[in-house]
Amino acid sequence: MAEERVVHEHVVSDAPHTTVIERRGGGGGTALLAVILLIAVVIGGYFLLNSSRNDDARTSAVTSAAKSVGSAADKAGTAVEKAAD
Repeated sequence: MAEERVVHEHVVSDAPHTTVIERRGGGGGTALLAVILLIAVVIGGYFLLNSSRNDDARTSAVTSAAKSVGSAADKAGTAVEKAAD
């Protein structure tokens, strides 16, 4: 936080007069923190969304493989029945 203090002393008609001017900065640090937090939220959301897509792809692949195994089992069952006749 930047801080600036200026003191002026004036003597007008034998009565001293003091003027104090203080300036305090600090808005820049808050804005920077807000930007960093926003970037972190966007990156986190991207990875969460990407993870969800990967899970869906894996589930789809396992479902497809299970259907293929089921189809092969049906064909094997039909072949065994024909061989028994």
